[in-house]
Amino acid sequence: MRIGLFLGFLLVPVLEIWFLIRVGSVIGGWETVALLIADSILGAWLVRREGRRAWAALRTTIESGRMPDRELADGALIVAGGALLMTPGFLSDVFGFFMILPLTRPIARRWLSWFLGRRVRSLAARSPYAPLFDRTAGFGGAGFDGAEGFGGPAGASRGRVVHGEIVDDD
Repeated sequence: MRIGLFLGFLLVPVLEIWFLIRVGSVIGGWETVALLIADSILGAWLVRREGRRAWAALRTTIESGRMPDRELADGALIVAGGALLMTPGFLSDVFGFFMILPLTRPIARRWLSWFLGRRVRSLAARSPYAPLFDRTAGFGGAGFDGAEGFGGPAGASRGRVVHGEIVDDD
């Protein structure tokens, strides 16, 4: 992960500068600057509009008592997309618009969900509590349905057993 971040912070600015030079050599320097300014104005307007929509959706979801997972992810993507649109360059603007536009945001949300799910599973597998979690069925194996309890079917052994006794102070 650290190597990826290092390469990202090293390669992305170099690619942005190279692409700006290429575009400037094709359409001209002032035209490239004007295109970047127009791109920034359009991006700022779009971030403001989509941010308001995301805020309204978040408030509606919270007021209805549902978990606002999609709305929070949309808000995070709009903030990240706005940050990418603030950086000068066309490549970062493409990714910024991809995160902000309502048509492409669900794809970005799925990618974000996939990435964060992988990251959480990786961190959980390395934690000292990893043996407590069954990888196939979540916490405790069979689930919380009450029929099997936390430990799965009767007689099923999954890991280390800690013996103890119940002490009642009555």
